[in-house]
Amino acid sequence: MPPILNYAIHLFLAALLLIMFFAIYTRLTPYDEVLLIRQGNPAAALSLGGALIGFSLTIASSLIHTANYEQFFLWAFGAMAVQVLVYFVTSHMLKMSRDHIENGNAAYGGLLGAISISIGAINAACIS
Repeated sequence: MPPILNYAIHLFLAALLLIMFFAIYTRLTPYDEVLLIRQGNPAAALSLGGALIGFSLTIASSLIHTANYEQFFLWAFGAMAVQVLVYFVTSHMLKMSRDHIENGNAAYGGLLGAISISIGAINAACIS
């Protein structure tokens, strides 16, 4: 396969997976991140942004380290599960995440985002 075609396929699949993660993640959280972000809520932006970056780190590592599309998809779906699990565990442990995010508590949103990025980096590093 020509390198440019291989690049285009990988880019398309990674973008599709990111969109899919975005849709799943925003449906599973108890608040409407998109609406909150449109209203200028920094907590929602920081939390969602961290989850997207954390997921993307694993996708990037998977693109580098996997030999075929099947392995790539397995890592991608594993990364989705990890990020969703991290959100639920973190919000359960920290209590009242919905209130903090909806009220625009940027410190709380930043913490959720940083945790997602941290777990995504660790998850990405595990693929080697």
